[in-house]
Amino acid sequence: MKRLMDFTLALAALVFIFPLLAFIAILIKIKDPGPIFFAQTRIGRNGREFKCLKFRTMVVDAQQRLDALLASDPVAAKEWRTSQKISNDPRITPLGAFLRRSSLDELPQLINILKGEMSIVGPRPIQWNEAVRYGDKFDFYLSTRPGLTGLWQISGRSDTSYGERVNLDVSYVRDWSVLGDIKIIAMTVPAVLFSKGAR
Repeated sequence: MKRLMDFTLALAALVFIFPLLAFIAILIKIKDPGPIFFAQTRIGRNGREFKCLKFRTMVVDAQQRLDALLASDPVAAKEWRTSQKISNDPRITPLGAFLRRSSLDELPQLINILKGEMSIVGPRPIQWNEAVRYGDKFDFYLSTRPGLTGLWQISGRSDTSYGERVNLDVSYVRDWSVLGDIKIIAMTVPAVLFSKGAR
């Protein structure tokens, strides 16, 4: 039932918002020439790896800039080790900052959902270097597909600690229901509109 709902909603959304996706792609090409999409390896259900798609929000040499920043700024390095995020990240383009605040950068993940790699609702997709943070709770993450939205999305996003994110993921898996997914989808709209916890 969950997979059928995922496929139906993702397909309908892609058809409906295709003009918006095309417009964003054109803006990215005009504002910061380079790849339109950013694909990063994430962990899926049962540990299967997949390429998680996003609109590119960073400069093309983002990794080099990150390495230089972490090597020269102890405060940024500590923040990165703690949350895998950096406040006022210098790698993010002006257009990218808007796409992130509005969560529009994540819309290409609808393609991941169609392919069965992600779900509309689920845990935030993570990389292998984050798996250790789940400890003995990692099996909960592996038991379901990561989501385009989820409890993390409606509970403060970047304002939550990593431990809180893990607990939210565990709660989602333990208490999953169709009505619960519908509630999270409905609550995602105001969370995105008011950019709650967005960075």
